[in-house]
Amino acid sequence: MEKYIALLRGINISGKNKVSMPLLKIAFEDVGFLDVSTYINSGNVLFSSDISDKDKIINRCKAIIEERFMISVPVAIISLKELSEALNNAPKWWDIKSDKEVIHQAIFLISPITVKEVYKAVGDAKPEYEQVDYYKNIIFWSAPRVTLSKTRWYKIASSSVNNNVTIRNASTTKKLLLLSNE
Repeated sequence: MEKYIALLRGINISGKNKVSMPLLKIAFEDVGFLDVSTYINSGNVLFSSDISDKDKIINRCKAIIEERFMISVPVAIISLKELSEALNNAPKWWDIKSDKEVIHQAIFLISPITVKEVYKAVGDAKPEYEQVDYYKNIIFWSAPRVTLSKTRWYKIASSSVNNNVTIRNASTTKKLLLLSNE
């Protein structure tokens, strides 16, 4: 039995794609996932499964969301082991707690897109304003709040790969790992 996190893209944002977290939890349980819990309203579902094929898990998640909530949303799946390994290999500059004026985000890729494709679509980081690095299928990004509008990667939402990524801030990302270990 493996622990996973489903990261749903684009739900409960500006009143669109509304999904109740308690009902989402029930939906995941109804398709056979175990130890299901959700974290905050942005579509983070923690669960256990004996299915090891991520594509099968993604398809099962997408199908139940479409059936129960009548919406189609991209879903990224990451195992607890993968998230732990990625955070252990995050760049040293990512999520430095001493500077509250810097935004730190983890950009999760939604299969089948690759890191190379995302980098090509978004472009090179502007080192004077932002830092970008990756570990496997997670891209780590940080930038000072004061210069956000000057960064390239902050504008990922308006890029051609927008529907192929889902973004969580550092606090949420780390909390998901913590909750998965409980």
